[in-house]
Amino acid sequence: MSQTATDDSQVADLETAMTTDPKPEQHWIERGPQKRLMLFSGRSHPALAQRIADKLGIELGAVELETFANGETYCHYKESIRGSDVFLVQTGCPPVDRNLMELLLMAQAAKLASAKRITAVMPWFPYSRQEKKSAPREPISAKLVADFLQDAGVDRVLTMDLHAGQIQGFFDIPVDHMTALPLFAQYFRDKGLSGESVVSVSPDPGRAKMARKFGQMLECDMAVMNKTRPAHDQAAISQVIGDVKGKVALMGDDMIVTGGTLVAAAEALKKAGAVSVHVFATHGHFAGDAIEKLAGAELAEIVVTDTVPIDTLNQPDTLTVLPVSGLLGETILSVFTDGSVSAIFAGENQLF
Repeated sequence: MSQTATDDSQVADLETAMTTDPKPEQHWIERGPQKRLMLFSGRSHPALAQRIADKLGIELGAVELETFANGETYCHYKESIRGSDVFLVQTGCPPVDRNLMELLLMAQAAKLASAKRITAVMPWFPYSRQEKKSAPREPISAKLVADFLQDAGVDRVLTMDLHAGQIQGFFDIPVDHMTALPLFAQYFRDKGLSGESVVSVSPDPGRAKMARKFGQMLECDMAVMNKTRPAHDQAAISQVIGDVKGKVALMGDDMIVTGGTLVAAAEALKKAGAVSVHVFATHGHFAGDAIEKLAGAELAEIVVTDTVPIDTLNQPDTLTVLPVSGLLGETILSVFTDGSVSAIFAGENQLF
């Protein structure tokens, strides 16, 4: 057979195949729903991250974090995270700046490694007390941190009991705000502290809405304290507004740093006739000699959560630490499965 006849035969076969083969009905490839949750921990609070992993029934992801001799941070994921729903657990405890920078590097590394979604789990949001300008020529540091996180590639933020509600508005990405208030309410109920013999106290007018919600949980009245700050990390109580005489005062705040507010408030409440004073705060920083200062104050009990590491060796008998790993784990699972976060708190997680 000649070469020309062979070529004509091949062309005819090709034309026949093109007319008989079915044309594709779609211009994409469809896959079944496949999602993979991966949890990684920074060096700020590995114990909390491990407890969250235990609640979720998974192992923490392998990530290498080191500090070079010149103080720079190094990050390397030791397993593939391509297409994964990555959750990075890093709280804003000291050293704050190092932990924040470490989180940013972990987020950018995950972004460059093609993670599908990156969620920063920040139980304590650093710089949240600097959410506005209180004096000329000051930075709005909380807004700057929000910008850093978004620029690094974070797609979502999970945090707990922010110092101020407007911080949520600093972000252009979703912010899931959790609260430890139900944990505290259940704890005091179990101790029999509820009803008319108890009063929910706000340490300042700014936390009055939170104190009111807490009072509703315990079916008790509320009181508000008039607080001024003569200097950074110092507080003075000038007035107690509300009836606390003959009642057990339960005073809540978002954080304890130096303990100055609580000591001054306890003295004022006792002078106003309170039987005893119990204080609770989500974030127990206890900077400097705060533990010793609070141990010597007229406080019946101090209750905090483990959103930041607590020194258990120097923990006084009056200090109780409640775990938040259950709440965090449940919230992470809801985000992963596209469920409702507010439903976990029965819609009571908007405190501002």
